[in-house]
Amino acid sequence: MTLTRRRLLATAAAFTAASTALGTPLLAQQRGGRLVIVTAASPRTLNPATQSGTGTGVPGAQIFASPLKFDAEWNPQPYLAKSWLVADDGLSVSLTLVDNAVFHDGAPVTSADVAFSIELLRDNHPFNSMFSPVTHVETPDAHTAVIHLSAPHPAILLALSGVLCPILPKHVYGDGQDIKTHPANTAPVGCGPFKFVSFKPGEEIVLERFDDFFIDGHPYLDGMVIRTVKDASAILIAMENGDADMFPFMSGSQQVKRLEKQDGIEVTSQGYAAVGPIVWLAFNTARAPLDDVKVRQAIAYATDRDFITKALHRGTSQPQRGPIVEQSPFFEPDIEAYDLDLDRANALMDEAGLAPDSSGKRLSLTIDYVPALPAEQGKNVAEYLKSQLKKIGIELEVRAAPDFPTWSGRVGNHDFDLTIDILFNWGDPVIGVHRSYLSDNIKPGVIWSNTQSYANARVDELLAQATVEMDPVKRKLAYSEFQKIVAQDLPVYWLNTMPFHTAYKASIVNPPLSIWGPMQSMDDLSLS
Repeated sequence: MTLTRRRLLATAAAFTAASTALGTPLLAQQRGGRLVIVTAASPRTLNPATQSGTGTGVPGAQIFASPLKFDAEWNPQPYLAKSWLVADDGLSVSLTLVDNAVFHDGAPVTSADVAFSIELLRDNHPFNSMFSPVTHVETPDAHTAVIHLSAPHPAILLALSGVLCPILPKHVYGDGQDIKTHPANTAPVGCGPFKFVSFKPGEEIVLERFDDFFIDGHPYLDGMVIRTVKDASAILIAMENGDADMFPFMSGSQQVKRLEKQDGIEVTSQGYAAVGPIVWLAFNTARAPLDDVKVRQAIAYATDRDFITKALHRGTSQPQRGPIVEQSPFFEPDIEAYDLDLDRANALMDEAGLAPDSSGKRLSLTIDYVPALPAEQGKNVAEYLKSQLKKIGIELEVRAAPDFPTWSGRVGNHDFDLTIDILFNWGDPVIGVHRSYLSDNIKPGVIWSNTQSYANARVDELLAQATVEMDPVKRKLAYSEFQKIVAQDLPVYWLNTMPFHTAYKASIVNPPLSIWGPMQSMDDLSLS
């Protein structure tokens, strides 16, 4: 097999260069202290192999290590894999692991764990396209894993980084139990810089330094606490009073502006380049009358996207017209935007056979929203839609979920009409976009998959083509047609991009500003 010359070795110099690229040089940092992170997200599991999202992603990236890291410039960096080789034909990637990595229970990390983890991710992760080209992982020795692909994978290195590729211990998770309900998901064993101490769902996650971490001298912190705080005001007060050190994934305009004025606190939007967060209105296309595209289009024409972004969001959000973030080179601008047109909306409702009664009512629907979203992105938009859709004869009931598990249970099990949701592009469409539109990703009980029950054979074909196409021009053509189709079928109506920010104490050295931000290891972060 001919291999390319693209080879990166994790020598001491490489690690030092990577650390310098990501922040302050190693010698300028101090050891000790405990980082307190506050967030509104409340995870059900701490295992990123079975659950995407920020609630699982932030602690998961600290407990588990991935083969690679990515810096702020989209460059891959060595991590658990000290080197990698990509075959000229793109059909294999060889990883050479560091030889001193152990899991938190003391067992050595071997290529068998890498093979087990990647094949488990392929078969169980909500992003079923992320590792779908993987046929098998060969393990010629304890520190070499060769990933074999059925076709070239344009996003394979990205998929091996951050929270997307946690390496799990085979001796723990390979015991025959269902990985989705495995007891270790809430008391995990990983090989990352911090090991699990305790998890109180809806309250806090406690982690402590793993002294046998494979990067010498890391992590700097003694540990970290990730606290779930549902009240937005309480989060701000905790930051202002110094009771918390970091508030990631902050998106409320009032929150951003308030903390920007606070002495000793830095606020940045850097660290979310690979996230690509899109807020949308999702339709349950398997439930009448939303199985009729005319009804879905009518709702879109009745929604004023500009009012939402400019008035409700005070201009902090940007309108989003399609499934791929508009900043992406793959975004197709020549698609139907569904700008506000109440006459067109009412005409479509008539065409769908939904005549109004004497009071003007045509039908009743429910709308849910992610409870972790700021009110201006979730609840307020739902209330706006309640009044707006009444203009086309739809009586909308806003259903507030008391917590994330309640909302995700409804949506994951397709027990909803409409819901306001947020999904991430995750760096490349093959990773974060395909999952919501592939017909074979309709998986009851799995959130952030194809919960809309959308199926279109041509879309499946185009996404399969884009999954293996290494030519960016040809990929763009495939994605262009895909976007035009889904813009007509409208399984979701895209609203806006989420304006994520991180607030952190100015005394923090090396805050998480890579493309994965706080969903990548914070082993090089320290307190001064």
